Amino acid sequence: MKTLNLLTLLVAFVFISCKDKHEFGDLTPPSNVNASFSIVGADNTHPHGDGTGLVNFVVTAQNAISYRVDFGDGKTEMAPSGKIQHRYTKVGTNKFTAVVSAVGAGGSMSSVSLELEVYSSFSDAEAENMLAGKNVGDTKTWYWAANVAGYAGLGPQESGDNGEYGYPAWWQATPFDATRTCMFENSFIFTHTANGITYKQTADHVFIPGAYAEVLGVAKDQCHGTDVVPTITGEKQVSFVPSTSKAATQGKYNNKAYRGTAIELSNGGMLGWWVGASTYDIISLTDTQLIVRVMQPNSQYAWYHIFTTTKPSENNFTNLVWSDEFNKAGTPDATKWTYDLGKGSNGWGNNELQTYTKDPENVKVENGVLKITAKADGSGGYTSARLKTEGLYGFKYGKVEIKAKLPAAKGTWPAMWFLGNNFATDGWPKCGEIDMLEQKGNKKTHILGACHWYDTDNNHQGDYDKETEFANTSADFHIYTMTWTEKKIIFAVDNQNYFEMNNNDKLPFNQKFFLIFNIAMGGSLGGNVAANFTEDSLEIDYVRIYQ
Repeated sequence: MKTLNLLTLLVAFVFISCKDKHEFGDLTPPSNVNASFSIVGADNTHPHGDGTGLVNFVVTAQNAISYRVDFGDGKTEMAPSGKIQHRYTKVGTNKFTAVVSAVGAGGSMSSVSLELEVYSSFSDAEAENMLAGKNVGDTKTWYWAANVAGYAGLGPQESGDNGEYGYPAWWQATPFDATRTCMFENSFIFTHTANGITYKQTADHVFIPGAYAEVLGVAKDQCHGTDVVPTITGEKQVSFVPSTSKAATQGKYNNKAYRGTAIELSNGGMLGWWVGASTYDIISLTDTQLIVRVMQPNSQYAWYHIFTTTKPSENNFTNLVWSDEFNKAGTPDATKWTYDLGKGSNGWGNNELQTYTKDPENVKVENGVLKITAKADGSGGYTSARLKTEGLYGFKYGKVEIKAKLPAAKGTWPAMWFLGNNFATDGWPKCGEIDMLEQKGNKKTHILGACHWYDTDNNHQGDYDKETEFANTSADFHIYTMTWTEKKIIFAVDNQNYFEMNNNDKLPFNQKFFLIFNIAMGGSLGGNVAANFTEDSLEIDYVRIYQ
């Protein structure tokens, strides 16, 4: 054992009061600080240890009420008893300067420094690379896999003859549990630096389950901030160490053994769920999924977490059920599209000026895109096209993705929208109308989303719309999406939401709808058509529907 008595560093505190006299008691700093360390496994043949990286520290002092150790590797811990074991994880033989402080009344401290050289042989480079990226400077962000049953779970630490200590035998969270939505705001960023892996979480709160909330004396099963858990924020160092728990060495999760590696987060770090511990057994790890287990101190509770690199959506529509990629030149696919033709009644109900045709000069597939072209007919009128899937395809709920470029000419009114399948029998607005995208003829730097229906409670038309500024819609292709569920209808462009409306069972938006693409001329939203207008097009690269 090595013992060092070094220069004592005294921290004095001066308290000044303008009017009142305060008594703080004896502020005599600790004295006679004696600190020592012993490297586990060190002998004449292996002076720097057995490769575990474990070092035992012992410190004593007069007038000390606790002790603090800065281990010199970015980690600091309190040691109330004056004894603490620490694992150094930097691979190889490395030198460290540990600062050991005796803490006295009022926060006064006396410190000594210890120079040590430790050998650590454990390494899991594959885990480091999958967690943070292979190269220095790489960063990976992880999220709660909230769409998966058991993204949070609970089981025993060691009990259970049937192996229950290796998996969440007692409880598993259901996907998108409404009582834990505050958790899902958080994300977890791991960065590969020249000195190892660092970690931080993005939210300033963590979830505290009831079992540990009772220990802290705070409200159960909800998120708490830094007033309860001061160590939430800030960058943490990530260490990779051998797993030593019974679950990691003997247990199985989904009938597979644990990885055998644990991660330690410095300075009280946690992965969005606080139970008083910062060491996580890695159960399994891939480039896109992380499953870990953390043991709550002084209990039999072991908590399980599942994370993913893709932020899940409560409406995780990923199954492609219908699409048109417009790869075949010529007329649009007749198995998918039909047409509205003519001038309609009262200009299609909006005083529109165009006549719809299915002529190639108004609608065709060319160079991998659908082109709907509005044209001046030379006689003061206009022709255009209106395609629809009515009678061929309808759907209820899902995600619609359309890559499109809008016309730029004044007076053009492009639209990508939907009507209820009952349009032919019940008419408008009882069938419901979803306008995923419209653009006014005189506001080409704006886009518009809207829904229309028949308000049965008040016996009149119901409407909700929202207009948003969005430039370059006519110069470039953009990706427009609609996410439609029994609870909400959301429109977005390039992942930026521009419309959101609540859905409910009183509205008609809980039945199948069909799709419509068109360009109108003039009318209620098209406005005045430019006098020199000749033609302009709505171009659609693809349309995809997921459920």
